Amino acid sequence: MPVNVPDKLPAIDILRKENIFVMDETRAKQQDIRPLKIIILNLMPLKINAETDLLRLLSNSPLQIEIDFLKIKKHKPKNTSSDHMKMFYKNFDELKDKKYDGMIITGAPVELLPFEEVN
Repeated sequence: MPVNVPDKLPAIDILRKENIFVMDETRAKQQDIRPLKIIILNLMPLKINAETDLLRLLSNSPLQIEIDFLKIKKHKPKNTSSDHMKMFYKNFDELKDKKYDGMIITGAPVELLPFEEVN
């Protein structure tokens, strides 16, 4: 089944080239299927790469899956454009009243950093 993702998410093109069925929001709204709703807190520095990897894995489900990306309000990513973050990620306040079936939290690769440098 397809993964329902925001229109124009960069991962869409990559996944389609890999013959993974991805459905953008516009098309998904026309379906009469209740999707599994997942929220993703992506803490990885290369967000687009992590999004693509996660969506690739989720696409193997027999269920239709709807994704929302969550961001930490005060954190400014260094490796992902602010335009990308504004377009595809939402703050907790914007999502707190929505109901989700599950949550994925990615880990940031901080194991080689001194503790004082982790933010």
